[in-house]
Amino acid sequence: MALSTKQQYRSELGVVSEVLQITMDCGMQGAIISSIARRANLSHYTAMEKCQKLIEFGLMESRADKKSRSFVITEKGIKFHQEIQKFIEIAQEIKIRY
Repeated sequence: MALSTKQQYRSELGVVSEVLQITMDCGMQGAIISSIARRANLSHYTAMEKCQKLIEFGLMESRADKKSRSFVITEKGIKFHQEIQKFIEIAQEIKIRY
């Protein structure tokens, strides 16, 4: 399957970084899964899978109220996201795919 020139393959690290960025942008009220899926261009199932993985590692928390469930980045998640961003910048500078 060939990728078009406009479409760029995203690594697992790239997707995780994007999910963390989305939850960070939403602040303490968090982001609902449909918003995460839409903004990260992921299926609902894939977005849930990534969020569950991030929760297991303490990088995000899930908060439920009567009508919805939201995902909030943790302090550990913010630090991890900052480190990912540093890595991505260096990887781009030396032209390696991450």
